[in-house]
Amino acid sequence: MDIFLQQILNGLVLGSMYALVALGYTMVYGIINLINFAHGEVLMVGALTSWSVISALAGAGLPGWLLMLISLVCAIVVCAALNFAIEKLAYRPLRSAPRLAPLITAMGMSLLLQTIAMIIWKPNPKPYPSLLPNDPIDLGGPVIGVTQLLILGLTTAILALLMWLVNRTKLGRAMRATAENPRVAALMGVKPDMVISATFIIGAALAAVAGVMWAANYGTVQHAMGFLPGLKAFTAAVLGGIGNLAGAVVGGVALGLIEALGAGYLGDLTGGVFGSHYADVFAFAALILVLTLRPAGLLGERVADRA
Repeated sequence: MDIFLQQILNGLVLGSMYALVALGYTMVYGIINLINFAHGEVLMVGALTSWSVISALAGAGLPGWLLMLISLVCAIVVCAALNFAIEKLAYRPLRSAPRLAPLITAMGMSLLLQTIAMIIWKPNPKPYPSLLPNDPIDLGGPVIGVTQLLILGLTTAILALLMWLVNRTKLGRAMRATAENPRVAALMGVKPDMVISATFIIGAALAAVAGVMWAANYGTVQHAMGFLPGLKAFTAAVLGGIGNLAGAVVGGVALGLIEALGAGYLGDLTGGVFGSHYADVFAFAALILVLTLRPAGLLGERVADRA
C-alpha cells in the first residue's frame, strides 16, 4: 500500500508539471485555434534562464529560496518577452492563412529555439543546483520532498488564480469574447491583438514556472529538455479536452498518474516483459483508448465555431 500511495504522490507531482504547460497550450488554442508546438521550448528557455541567473548569483551568499525566487521571476520575464515576440513575428502574419501554415511555422520555431539555445548554452547537460532543503517529509508511509510540495502548491494556486482571471476580470471576459468571435468582439471594443498577446504572455509565464520546477525536481537542464514535457503536455491537453482549462489540469494529472502507476507496476503486470522505461508507451496507449471512447477528451471541448 505504501508503494501504491508513493506512486500516486509521484504521479500528482508529475501531472502538476504537465498541467502547467498544458494550460498554455489550451489557452492559445481556445483563443486562435493554434497548436503552439514551440511551447515546450519556452519551458526549456525558462529553465536555462533560471540556471544562468542562479550561476551568476552563486557567490552572492543569498539563501536558496531567494535565489530560486529571483531566478523564477527572471525566467518569467524572459519567457513572456520571447512568447510575445513569437506571436507577433511568427504567428500574427499567418492568422488568416490556411491552418497548415501556422502549424508548420510552430514546428519550425521549435527547432529554431532549440538551435539558438544550443548555441547560447552549449549542448552538454548542466546540473541544476538544489536550492531547497533535501530532507523528505514523511506522510505516514509515502514521502514527499520540499520541491515536490512546492510544485503541488504552486499548481493549485496558479490554477485558482487563472480561473479567477478568466471568469472574474475584464481581461478574462475579453478572452472569452475573442474566443467566441474575434470580429464581433472587436466591434464591442475588445482589442483582439492585445488579448491574443496577453494570452501568449500568460502561457509563457506558466511554461517558465513549469521549467524551473522541472529543473529543480530532476536536477539537470539542457537545450533539448523541452521536447518531451511539451509533447506530454500537449497530450494532456488533448486528453482533458483541448480548449478547456479544467480539462488541461485533469488531463495533466491523469497522464502523470498513468505514467507513475505504469512505471511502478508495468513490470509486474507483464511478468517482467516491460519495465518502467515503457511507461511512455503505457501513457500514450491510455490516450488512444480515451480518445477512441471520447474523441473530444475527458471534459469535452469548449471552443466555439468561428462565425
